[in-house]
Amino acid sequence: MNLRDKLRGLLVRLYARRVEGHLDHAQVPKHIGVIMDGNRRWAKASGSTTEHGHRAGADKIEEFLGWCTETDVEVVTLWLLSTDNLDRPQEELVPLLGIIEDVVRTLAADGRWRVHHVGTPDILPSHVQTALKEAEESTAHVDGILVNVAIGYGGRQEIADAVRSMIVDAADRGTSMEDLADSVSVDLIGRHLYTGAQPDPDLVIRTSGEQRLSGFMLWQTAHAEYYFCEVFWPAFRKVDFLRALRDYAARHRRYGG
Repeated sequence: MNLRDKLRGLLVRLYARRVEGHLDHAQVPKHIGVIMDGNRRWAKASGSTTEHGHRAGADKIEEFLGWCTETDVEVVTLWLLSTDNLDRPQEELVPLLGIIEDVVRTLAADGRWRVHHVGTPDILPSHVQTALKEAEESTAHVDGILVNVAIGYGGRQEIADAVRSMIVDAADRGTSMEDLADSVSVDLIGRHLYTGAQPDPDLVIRTSGEQRLSGFMLWQTAHAEYYFCEVFWPAFRKVDFLRALRDYAARHRRYGG
């Protein structure tokens, strides 16, 4: 690292401390959703492989959760793999699934966070399903940030699964379709989502400069604030995170009012 890079790094750290010093923890979002985008483009820009890009993105997760812990965030939803991603070429998908499995096991072994899967488990390989089940069971007692790992996740699929779950539950209780139709409400559907009784996201961060949801938590983000960041996910820094929190705190949430 040359002198210029060292000075730049020092200035960034000083700026981050300044932003953090002015951060009002009472205004910090309680639930943050993250669309971790840009692993492949980061790898291409650095002259590396796609697999290396995915591993670099995975390595960023624990660091990010550490920042969330420091700022009193309570729930984080990390979108690691969409249902559409499962259509990628096998030469990319197989290593990616292995990296995701490593992420899940690492988060569970850390001991600071409670891991919860959001997504459709049946479409995932058995080894990933096993890792998710073991992570949920081994961290169920942890009193830390609730980390939703969105793997094999699609927003439309979640709503479809919620409706299906609602119908099956009604059938198990002997409720007629007419009575179920009369009882359908926003709250009822919400209780059957993957996130169940969790609070909806207050803030959604998407990296890499893309400005779209791509189906992320379509139901839960109806009143969320969005922060789009130009930096690729593997290069996401604490100062970028603090800027997102500062931007969120400066907004006036109207909830449609």
